[in-house]
Amino acid sequence: MDTEKYIASGILELYVAGILSEVENLDVARYAAEYPEIQNEIKAIEATVLTLTKAAAPKEGAQIHLAKVQAKIAAAGAPKVITLQPEKTNWSAYIGWAASILLAVGLFWMYTQNNTLKSNLDNSTQVNSTLEEKIEEAKTSLEKTEELLSTIRDKNIQVVALGGQAVAPNTYAKAYWNKTEQKVFIDAQGLPEPPDGMVYQVWSLKLNPLTPTSMGLLEDFMTEDTKVFALNNPNESEAFGITLEPAGGSETPNLEQLYTLGVVSS
Repeated sequence: MDTEKYIASGILELYVAGILSEVENLDVARYAAEYPEIQNEIKAIEATVLTLTKAAAPKEGAQIHLAKVQAKIAAAGAPKVITLQPEKTNWSAYIGWAASILLAVGLFWMYTQNNTLKSNLDNSTQVNSTLEEKIEEAKTSLEKTEELLSTIRDKNIQVVALGGQAVAPNTYAKAYWNKTEQKVFIDAQGLPEPPDGMVYQVWSLKLNPLTPTSMGLLEDFMTEDTKVFALNNPNESEAFGITLEPAGGSETPNLEQLYTLGVVSS
């Protein structure tokens, strides 16, 4: 047993004050019989209380003088003087304060735990939101993949290979053209990423005479993982070409920046 900690707990003062329960009194008495230092501390507390009591009590001479004064006042018909007893230490008040402190500590701990749980809940909500976004992105990607597969497997589809030109001979692309739906899927996996401020533009071409018609831009090229782009094509195309143009596109193609070109088979 850690007697120093036990003594410092203040239970011995409560024992001397006589406000412990019967069970607690028996425990203190048992420890006092077992540990001399506890017994000595009890005696020291009792001695201190006794000293304070004596110091608070009036001296004998003062008591005689007070009695005489009281007798004179009584003879004069004055109200009786009630002798005040020395005030006892209010241990209950100390216990009440201690309980209040413990309650405050407990409430603070509960507040801290509540904030921790709230923070964990917010984190879980954020994680769930992120997962939902990823699932939605995966669903969108799957839908695009299914649409592409449906297009290239359609019996009306026409595949046009676009070979690299002088400015970039190693580049390539493919056009999947569905005349019935007037739609073209451009597979631009073989094109390099465009420089800043530039964009790829797809052209429908009539060859004789050469008449280009813009089908649209391959926007968000760097962020499109599949590098497959869907474009509308209501034109009677004889060839498809892809040029590199300033951001926003051009009204006519820059043939010096013609990356790929492919002729539609008759």
